[in-house]
Amino acid sequence: MKAVVAAFTDHPAAVGESYGEHFVFASGIGLKLIGAGCAALLHGLFPFLFKTTASGVVLALAGRCAPRNAAARRPR
Repeated sequence: MKAVVAAFTDHPAAVGESYGEHFVFASGIGLKLIGAGCAALLHGLFPFLFKTTASGVVLALAGRCAPRNAAARRPR
């Protein structure tokens, strides 16, 4: 049972969050990526729409996630 709980809590703890906080953060990132993907698909069909939307979202998210990724990789 302890291993099951650890599977859900170790990574969030590594980035300084509870499971719930991590769920909200990761879900928000996922929803933004879905939106960016939809914008990219529409841009592919209609090149005059959403010219920089997808790349702007990806760059902004990368900036938010990079420090967290570094923290998660640090040995504890």
